[in-house]
This record gives sequence, structure tokens and C-alpha cells, in this order.
Amino acid sequence: MILPLLLLLSGPPAVPKQVVIATPRGEVRLAVLVDSQAGPLLSAGGLAAALKGQVKPDSDCYQVTIARALFRFWPGVSVYRLNDSLSPMVASPLVRGDSLYLPLQFAAEVLPARFGDRYTWDPDENRLTEMGTPPVIAVKPTDRLPNGLRPGHVVTVDPGHGGVDPGTHGRFFPTGVTESKVTLQLGLLLRDELKKRGIGVVMTRTTDTLIALRDRGRFCSNACDLFVSIHVNSLPPRRADPNHNGFTTYLLAEAKTEEAARVEQMENDAIRFENNDVADSAPNGLDFILRDLQLNEYLRESARLAELIQEKLEPVHTGANLGVKQAGFVVLTTAQRPAVLVETGFRTSPEDVRLLTTRNGQKALAAGIADAVVAYLLEYERRSDASADSARRRAQ
Repeated sequence: MILPLLLLLSGPPAVPKQVVIATPRGEVRLAVLVDSQAGPLLSAGGLAAALKGQVKPDSDCYQVTIARALFRFWPGVSVYRLNDSLSPMVASPLVRGDSLYLPLQFAAEVLPARFGDRYTWDPDENRLTEMGTPPVIAVKPTDRLPNGLRPGHVVTVDPGHGGVDPGTHGRFFPTGVTESKVTLQLGLLLRDELKKRGIGVVMTRTTDTLIALRDRGRFCSNACDLFVSIHVNSLPPRRADPNHNGFTTYLLAEAKTEEAARVEQMENDAIRFENNDVADSAPNGLDFILRDLQLNEYLRESARLAELIQEKLEPVHTGANLGVKQAGFVVLTTAQRPAVLVETGFRTSPEDVRLLTTRNGQKALAAGIADAVVAYLLEYERRSDASADSARRRAQ
């Protein structure tokens, strides 16, 4: 009787804030969403993307393909189907906007049980590991990477739009090319460039799928240092000027110019592709969020990151440096760290389009943004070290 009583008194296990998906292709950290009824949940799109799977809505359910096996989930129904058999789950899947969330149990229990020769779960580290993943090598805190950074930094890369949301409209993109496809290509190249520099990366999407705007920032939580959202700008038809080109980096604050307000409305309009009930039920307090952010350090840090991105892109971009601006982008409101949105060029400019749709151009842009991230993190580390030294001297 003593052991059961002790277990009862100890309460349920703590819910992790994130889980690590470790594969031979790298690590992805997924934030855990806690619902009052469904409990801890994971993004099905994030999980499937990390495991090279796919999420596809069907007529009455969602199809999730992982390890070449087809799972079917019904929102509000606490079962899943694999092949022709139904199996229970501890909670029901949840849909937010256009995004499916699965009970954490699916990663922690179902996948290891169904594919024990392929996936293992470590409850102490909250880590799902795909077989063939190199072991984690401990690095001394004093060790530095070749670029001078301490190891362990993580950046969330958010390729804008996706799925049913193709992004901006305008001329000059080749047939079949959309903003969502270009931002995904840029995002994947940025991921590769950051990894080359020893920086961990979390992707909000790695396939052509739609992630709700308010869910994207949540990919950048406690284990994340920065959030970078990638987009392509466009002028409205009545103002379309093929000679107007260039790149801009935005941070989250009240729009100060007509142009910033226009871009803010254009990017936030992506909410129309999401579930209206969810969008309408979300807090209608962007002004409050902005005022709160303006009081904390993330606004200053976001501004410095934006300045460095503009500085590093200028030598490689064929368009004009349009500077750092601010606007109330919904996609940035839920990031828990410094966050910026990069408008990499105009699809209404043939010169920008040439840069945005060629492999060499995309690589140059990705490398420039990655260099800016490294420069920012080095500055941040120096400031942190100086503050720590000052605090130690005061304490002596």
C-alpha cells in the first residue's frame, strides 16, 4: 500500500514544454501545446515534417503518413486507424486553424510501439529518436565553434504562407511559382546555412502545408534564441511599378508608415485561409500585445537583428536596401524571443524575381541572413558576458 500511496501523492508527471525529434537529418524541437481538455499536444505537421512524413486533410478525417504507414485521425474522436484496425488514444486530436495537433502520446507511445525497430522514446529527455541518428556528444561550456559562438543556439525559421495560402499576387514569377514555394526554398536553404554555422534550427514547415499564423511563433519558445519569418513583398496592381524593388526587415510594433501598414495588412490577411472560428476566438488585443512587447527587451533585440540582416543582405541583393521597419504582424506576436519578418524582395519587380527564383540568388540571400544571425548572437554573447562580469565585480 505504501508505493501506490507515494505514487498518488507525487501526482501526474510534469508536462514538457517541448519535445526533441532526433533524426539522421538533424534535430527539431516541437513546442508542446497544452489544451484544457485534450492535454499535451504536438503539431502533426511539425512531427510529420521532421520524420519525412505528410499530413493531408481528407473528407472527414486527417491522413498522417509516417514511416510509409497511413494513420487516420478524427478531430474530437480519441481513436486512430492504422490499416483496418482502430486503436484508442488518451485524448482526441485537435484542429486549430488549418493545423492538426495530436496527443503527445502518439510520439511517446504509439510510434515506438508500432515501429520499435525505427523509433525510440526517452521519457527523461522527452526525445523521439529515429534509428541511425548520431549520438548526442556533450560539449564543454567553454568550447567555442569555429565562428566564435558557443554551441547550443537554436533559431526558428518560418517560411511564410503554404498549403491553400499561396502568398502574394503579382507579375513576373514563372508559371506555377508562388510566394509560398519561394519562401520554402529560401527557408530550407537558410536552415542548411545555419547548421553549417553550428546553429540548431526549428522549421515551422518543411513541406507545402499551411500553419496557422498564431501557431508559427509558438515554435520559438524556451529553447529558441530567435524567430525569423521569410516572405516576398508585392505592390498592389494600381501601384505596381516594375522598377520598385528591394528588401526590408520588419519587427513587431505599431506601423509608422503607410507602406508598413499596407504590408502588415497584406501579410495578416493570410488569416482568411484559416478556420474562422479559431481566428475570431483568438484574443482581439493586438494593441495590448504590442504595448507589452514594447516594454520588454525583445523589441530592442529584434531591432538589432533586423539592422544586421539589412547590412548583410545589402552586398548580395540586387535591389534597394529599404531599411528596417515595424508593423503589427500576427505571425510575430506569439514568438517568445526576438522575432523579425524579412521581405526578401518584390514579386512585382523582374529584377528581384530573378534573384528570388534562381538557386544562386536564393543561396546568397540565405547565407546573408545566416551571417546576420551569427553576428547578432556574437554581439549578444559579448553583452551577456560583460553584464555577468560586471555583476561579479559588484558582488565582490
